[in-house]
Amino acid sequence: SWMIYLILFSIAFIVLYFSGNKSVHNEIIIYEDPEKVWEVLTETDIYKEWNPVMELLEGNLIEGNKVKYRFTQDEENIIDISTRVKKIIPNKLLNQVGGIPFVIKFDHTYVLEKKEQGTKLTIHEDYNGVYVNFWNPKPVELAYKRLNESIKKRTENNIKKEKLDEKSNSRYRSK
Repeated sequence: SWMIYLILFSIAFIVLYFSGNKSVHNEIIIYEDPEKVWEVLTETDIYKEWNPVMELLEGNLIEGNKVKYRFTQDEENIIDISTRVKKIIPNKLLNQVGGIPFVIKFDHTYVLEKKEQGTKLTIHEDYNGVYVNFWNPKPVELAYKRLNESIKKRTENNIKKEKLDEKSNSRYRSK
């Protein structure tokens, strides 16, 4: 009889594992070139100054590297997350993966697309595993919306500051 329970448990686990798939998605238009957005996205050493969602704790954004972040989903849910940088295409794609095998794994991407009005920045994350069946990803999606808005604000404010600096510097040059 224990063999029947083992078989039933195994079947249930397999069904839960393969049925556990969810994703979150957020996109925003930033009125700047992808190079400027990429610069902000990859300035991980100063995330703490402007980024309310992610803080880099360890590592560097280099393909194959392990990176650890402090992820602030909301005021009550803050967790340290380890990832591996899977793929980088400068000014276009940053892909990181992580999680606990069979329980919950994630595949996280930032995609930058040049558009007529600037850059479309997409944050997309796919999840799979047994736990995903019992998990609500909506709070993470809201956190990524805040993250995209912060990247937009930081990028557009950096450019305004650069233009103001150039303007004020040009006023004081000798002729």
